Amino acid sequence: MALRLDDKKAIVAEVASVAANAVSAVAAEYRGLTVTEMNELRVKAREAGIYLRVVRNTLARRAVENTEFSCLSEALVGPLVLAFSENEPGSPARLFRDYSKQCDQLKVKAIALGGELLDVSRLDAVATLPTKDEAIAKLMAAMQAPITQFVRTAAEPTSKLVRTFAAYRDKKQSETN
Repeated sequence: MALRLDDKKAIVAEVASVAANAVSAVAAEYRGLTVTEMNELRVKAREAGIYLRVVRNTLARRAVENTEFSCLSEALVGPLVLAFSENEPGSPARLFRDYSKQCDQLKVKAIALGGELLDVSRLDAVATLPTKDEAIAKLMAAMQAPITQFVRTAAEPTSKLVRTFAAYRDKKQSETN
């Protein structure tokens, strides 16, 4: 089915608006996937908050042209599905990595993060980036550690004195018995 010019403009505008707000993008070749497998991938993407779209490469190039994902333009060759994430940089890579384990036909062709085109071999590194909640938890733990250590250190002389008195008391009780 041929797309009219208005339809093409709408697709480009939609993908461009998503790309403008996204923090990461991954392009994967979906050649050989069945309709059921593709629908399953779409459901998983929706659950993870990922924008997933199959777009003609010429339209995709125009959509990412003035965004930080313009580095993807040369990698847009063949039947590709684009995944954009607005919240977590590792979620599209995580989606494709996990789904490619059960479906060999899905092959990641390009990863863009922070305006840079990354090598496909870095898929696991990008996929293991912490989620927003995990990053906040790690930051809070790192900020809390020095304070906890200070309180422990400040309380140690008092604790040692109490243990000394307790040992002295136990010694006196054992002598009387």
